[in-house]
Amino acid sequence: MTDQTSGETLAGRLFEAGIGMLDLLNIYLGQRAGFYDALKDSNAGLTPTELAQAAGAHVRYAREWLEQQGTTGLLEVASDSEDPDSRRFRLTPASKEVLTEKTSLNYLMPMAEMFGSLGQHTAKLLDAYRTGGGVSWGEFGHEMREAQAAFNRPMFLNLLATEYLPSVADVHEKLSSGNGRVADIACGGGWSSIGIAKGYPNATVDGFDIDEPSVELARANAQAEGVADRVTFHNMDAAEADGTYDLVMICEALHDMPQPVPVLSAARKLAGENGTVIVMDEAVGEKFQPQSDEIERFMYGISTWVCLPDSMSHQPSVATGTVIRPGTLRKYAQEAGFADIEALPIENDFFRFYRLK
Repeated sequence: MTDQTSGETLAGRLFEAGIGMLDLLNIYLGQRAGFYDALKDSNAGLTPTELAQAAGAHVRYAREWLEQQGTTGLLEVASDSEDPDSRRFRLTPASKEVLTEKTSLNYLMPMAEMFGSLGQHTAKLLDAYRTGGGVSWGEFGHEMREAQAAFNRPMFLNLLATEYLPSVADVHEKLSSGNGRVADIACGGGWSSIGIAKGYPNATVDGFDIDEPSVELARANAQAEGVADRVTFHNMDAAEADGTYDLVMICEALHDMPQPVPVLSAARKLAGENGTVIVMDEAVGEKFQPQSDEIERFMYGISTWVCLPDSMSHQPSVATGTVIRPGTLRKYAQEAGFADIEALPIENDFFRFYRLK
């Protein structure tokens, strides 16, 4: 009886997970089809015909998608009708925030875009698992690159330079002094660099990334945000950079790197005698625990599909994976010449900030 109950419980959990996955896939579909863009400014809602015309889609597909979104609660019926083609749907206030407001801390559209794009790479991932190879960030393509950048954008713009860095008193003082310099290693789409520049109007930021499309995206983002005069992005390895900086940051990237120790050595060099190195990475436990919490489950899920394959695509690789535990980071830091690491008192459900001493 116990085994049967356990089996039923697990089956129920996986069935619910399947519904959630279908929700995310339909969110991805709606984003790529332009349906959410068409809906977000319509208070009266849209009929299937109106949505199809606005987004350039077939009306029958538009109707089925609207009804799916209605059954799962992401859309509400603004005007009901016996005729399904006359029924109007609109975004709920919560759905509008979570799916269309790109700077909201609750914005989760990038997660749907990330998961939706992964299906295109299943064959490559299976091959990597069998051969020990990998799938690089470049192979994952622009959807994954843009989704990753968008996922962290709200935190970088809303919290990084307004709450997180101000809590580190000496760093905050240097960046507020009028000539603070920041190096942002593995800057990706540039939102960490942009967030720092917007929060510290007198600071200058150099972002470094070896992925050229990411650097191009970062430059466009800086231009759009009006900080391109103080933020410069370089398509190069930070180990090749010159100069010294008050702050060197590596934001949610060290675990992806095939060789993190040389990168930390480069960060140490750029910080010089008086600068500070801060690494922001995943807020996971000190050690592996079976049946762990949601954060650990999420990180392992991302690792198996994205971060570990990316790291393994470049050999030799230490193959860290997304779940970079404090002890692992401490080992890398000490091999790079640091004495120790210190977890900063910054509260975030997903990320932990470490000062390398």
